[in-house]
Amino acid sequence: MGQINKNRLFIAACISLIVTAMTFAIRAGILGQLGTDFALSDTELGFVNSMAFLGFPVATVFGGLLYNSVGARTLMIIAFISHLLGLVLTIFAGGFWTLLISTFFIGFANGSVEAACNPLVADMYTQNRTTMLNKFHVWFPGGIVIGALVSKFMTDFGLGWKLQIAIMIIPTIIYGVLFLGQKFPKNENMVADTKVNIKSLLSPLFIFMLVCMTLTATTELGTQQWVEKILGSTGANPMLILAMVTGLMAVGRYFAGPIIHRLNPPGVLLVSSIIAAVAIYLMSSATGGMVYVAAILFAIGVCYFWPTMIGFISEYAPKTGALGMSLIGGAGMLATSIWQPVIGSWLDKAKAAAVESGATVEVAELMAGQKTLSNIAIFPMVLVVLFGILYTQRKKLEAKRV
Repeated sequence: MGQINKNRLFIAACISLIVTAMTFAIRAGILGQLGTDFALSDTELGFVNSMAFLGFPVATVFGGLLYNSVGARTLMIIAFISHLLGLVLTIFAGGFWTLLISTFFIGFANGSVEAACNPLVADMYTQNRTTMLNKFHVWFPGGIVIGALVSKFMTDFGLGWKLQIAIMIIPTIIYGVLFLGQKFPKNENMVADTKVNIKSLLSPLFIFMLVCMTLTATTELGTQQWVEKILGSTGANPMLILAMVTGLMAVGRYFAGPIIHRLNPPGVLLVSSIIAAVAIYLMSSATGGMVYVAAILFAIGVCYFWPTMIGFISEYAPKTGALGMSLIGGAGMLATSIWQPVIGSWLDKAKAAAVESGATVEVAELMAGQKTLSNIAIFPMVLVVLFGILYTQRKKLEAKRV
């Protein structure tokens, strides 16, 4: 197989993450169409959404435990097959239950990508892990921009949700071809003893970060996944907001290096949680043009959460190895999965209460969206406290790291 082609492996990993992100964006864009076509309530749509977020942690636990023995190559084969299976089954779905199953496969594929690629990137770029993980994770918001614009364009031209799902098969095949026949690194720069990895998961720092990850992921993804439903009645275009937010996130992650070096990971996480809390609070009362201002702040707030959390674990809890990186991502998605039906029910209840009080359907949608956002704002507020504690301990953390 020759030499390891780091550049090709990194590009293939980025394209696989683009597919992962497109599944989030396009599902957010077609939620309304799915609800109409299959006569589903927001709570039922929440359960469909939750399958993607549930499949993800199942795959990261499975992939994290197997990474040391099977490596990134096998996990990427699993991701490729699961993506194709999930997308094709979604196209031919006949209702609520078949949507649940197909969405689970897509979530499982997405989790397999993270379980394979996070340690792969950390292994290849061991001198600057958090920076390169941020550059890799550029393509999650980057892929959401692509997906959001594709969804809006196709919807505007009357192209239904089935074609929007089918379009994702193209980048799936591209990343499969790019990974084909490539030599992968053999876990040389990671702690590859699974027993040591599992024992290290019990450290207070890892458990603390696991709790924080459930809140950072729900703050970011819980809001994004419902953007059409929550912001559809504010007078702003929800898919354009999603594209703008994630476009800014992609740019921020690409230039993450200097920010991370200046603030260090605990500082980045604390500042991010403060900005995210302010942004979601503003979004909960904004209409018209102010929605875009609040959305820009939201992008800045959640931008560094996901990759910095994973980078933090690889740098400050290195003995957890690939398993620790996989589980931290899995915890984030599991929490988001649990909260999806809850967010859907918040919308349903708030809308029903608004209609009962005499509001029109359109005003009720707006009130429900704003009430739901004010509930979601609690997550980053708690993070401000937790990351404040972490920041006060940064000198001890750095000392242990050295």
